Amino acid sequence: MTVVALVGTQWGDEGKGKITDVLASKADVVARYQGGNNAGHTVVVGDTTYKLHLIPSGILYEGTTCLIGNGVVVDPKVLCEEIAYLHQSGISTANLYISEKAHLIMPYHRVLDQLEESQRTLKIGTTGRGIGPAYVDKYMRMGVRMLDLKSREALERAIDQVLPLKNRILQKVYDHPGFTREELVEEYLSYAQTIVPLLADTSLVVDKARQEGKSILLEGAQGTLLDVDHGTYPFVTSSNPTAGGAAPGVGIGPNQIDQVIGVVKAYTTRVGEGPFVSELRDATGDLIRERGREFGTTTGRARRCGWFDAVLVRYAVRINGLTGLAMTLLDVLDALESIKVCVAYEYRGERLEHMPADLEVLKECKPIYEELPGWQTDTTGIRTFEDLPAQAKDYLAFLAGQVGCPIQIVSVGPRRDQTMLLQEVF
Repeated sequence: MTVVALVGTQWGDEGKGKITDVLASKADVVARYQGGNNAGHTVVVGDTTYKLHLIPSGILYEGTTCLIGNGVVVDPKVLCEEIAYLHQSGISTANLYISEKAHLIMPYHRVLDQLEESQRTLKIGTTGRGIGPAYVDKYMRMGVRMLDLKSREALERAIDQVLPLKNRILQKVYDHPGFTREELVEEYLSYAQTIVPLLADTSLVVDKARQEGKSILLEGAQGTLLDVDHGTYPFVTSSNPTAGGAAPGVGIGPNQIDQVIGVVKAYTTRVGEGPFVSELRDATGDLIRERGREFGTTTGRARRCGWFDAVLVRYAVRINGLTGLAMTLLDVLDALESIKVCVAYEYRGERLEHMPADLEVLKECKPIYEELPGWQTDTTGIRTFEDLPAQAKDYLAFLAGQVGCPIQIVSVGPRRDQTMLLQEVF
């Protein structure tokens, strides 16, 4: 029996969906523990590309049980569309379970998310999917939960607790007409037909699997630097995508997690606003963006690209207690003659080995680079670590040494078979 938590180590978009898919081949259970459909993961199986936002990518394996945990906020419309999309692709969702405690994203959440962002002087870069407002209601103890879909009476009661307040805000602050109870109830009861049969106490499902000695993979969305407590606040998400969020997000004890694997790109990307010390605003940055297809699965937005920032990943190793790393997109660097790694920051003449909490300080930081030779060899067809060019192996060893964590997995392309397991996980 092994319980593994999978987390992003940068600003999200690290390739967690692919790594989840690879590990899911040997996992009995894959459980998503936070975030919502602001996440997106792409999995390539043969010639087929699957794009998912809520359902764990383990769903592509027939025998794998997939869970959407209580820590996830769920847009039922998106969930139903995703289930339909999988069915049309010939993928069964018979092994999909959704926590009855998970909170629902409501139409007013999406509207408020977009209106609030439009009014901010400091743009956060929200996806506008209603994630943040849904979490606000959750912690204000006025959220609508999955179990409320089980009956009209329960749904009406839950909506009545919150809708008058939301309508007052929408009408008086934003000059929006608001919503009626009837339209919300009818819409959400239509989703209930698909969703209610999938509801379960997912904590019990995980615990039963653990007691039976099965392998369990806990899948996070976003990345460490987007964590609401430990990320580059306020340019963060509304949940805890770090390993600390995995236990409460699925209902498992933290001492039951055996390994924490961090997914990391061979370079660094970021979407939206906020400081980015190693960002490249030149032809090299453009080359990385094009070779890495660095456009958001959820938003389509072009990602900002830069050299690998060891300071950030060093921080992620510490915050998550990482036991290993899964390196993705190594092949993107194949064309480069030389590669730089940000090993520290310079701030007003002082060398910083660790990320400052103050973003005003971070804005002023300049990268301190070490330069390594590139390998200028196509790695996409390589299937063993031993066959990698010497310079690529040296690069990986250098990064592992800089961040203080071994690399267990290396990916050189989007397909399942373009993955090297240097050390077995399950």
